[in-house]
Amino acid sequence: MIRVLCVCGARPNFIKIAPLMSVLRAADDVEATLIHTGQHYDRRMSDVFFSQLGIPEPDVNLGVGSASHAKQTAEVMIQFEDVVLDRSPDWVVVVGDVNSTIACALVARKLGVRVAHVEAGLRSFDRRMPEEINRVLTDHISDALFATEQSAVENLANEGIPDERVHLVGNVMIDTLLKHRQAAEASSVLDDIGVEPRRYGVVTLHRPSNVDEPEVLRDIVDALERIAGELELVFPIHPRTRASLDRLGLADRVAAISAIHTPDPLGYLDFIKLLANATVVLTDSGGIQEETTILGVPCLTIRENTERPSTIEHGTNRLVRPAKAAILEAWEAVSVNGRVPGTGSDRRPPLWDGRAAERIAEILLASS
Repeated sequence: MIRVLCVCGARPNFIKIAPLMSVLRAADDVEATLIHTGQHYDRRMSDVFFSQLGIPEPDVNLGVGSASHAKQTAEVMIQFEDVVLDRSPDWVVVVGDVNSTIACALVARKLGVRVAHVEAGLRSFDRRMPEEINRVLTDHISDALFATEQSAVENLANEGIPDERVHLVGNVMIDTLLKHRQAAEASSVLDDIGVEPRRYGVVTLHRPSNVDEPEVLRDIVDALERIAGELELVFPIHPRTRASLDRLGLADRVAAISAIHTPDPLGYLDFIKLLANATVVLTDSGGIQEETTILGVPCLTIRENTERPSTIEHGTNRLVRPAKAAILEAWEAVSVNGRVPGTGSDRRPPLWDGRAAERIAEILLASS
């Protein structure tokens, strides 16, 4: 019997862990245990994600909640250590780049348990990003590194990670998207919000470099207001972003723009339906860069860098400096061309075919 602990801690982790749990639990002689650290936890949203994605109820919920990076990471480590000692796993599988990722990888490694990192090797080369620190450290203590794209494989080679540890397997987030895309089309979210297909844009913002910097956030709001004069926008506002808008006195301004809709956070199927039918997406999210690439929707990533260059090389993504003039210039190009100029919107990155979880499970089981 092979024992595998699969760890998730935040909304993107749910999407990534779902296909892997499904494959592992269907395999013979595998005991797959789901650990939810509770790093980001909203009972209503968690219930929606678990039910829609077919994720089993977590076997263990650490319930650590929000805190500073240090306190949250420490609390996950303290509680997860007891789980590892009690369950004696052969593998601990961590996904993505949140605090739970590095915390659980550290605990497992120090207890002599092999660590597998799903979504390894992605690099923004911006050490100001907490996610970048988590990615780099997790990769360097992992035994099996599962990469989503060729750039990640090259990054790991450049950092001296032995080739035999690195596996290009595809993207588990795309496994989930392809599996649920048809079900998402049944969502009534467009009617609920009051928008029509291909006659609106989607906005998501949450990164500190955008929402914690007053001048940057004001510039972004200026650009959104101008775009909203031409296209309705759907803007589910992240709690961090909402707090910044309130603090800077921008919340009332956004609320007064009739063409900007600000619904409550959406479930996975609703959000995929929203993305798939948009004219354009403006975001600073890594996962949304990937999802829009597969959906063929123009994506303007409001950041100075991206750790997912394949979405630019093969997909519909374009990096846009977080400044009013740059955002408006990029929007004008989309509105004129109907797509992001220079991108390969008719292609998708290699192995983004819905079978990444199968490849990961095959490698894990062969090495156990």
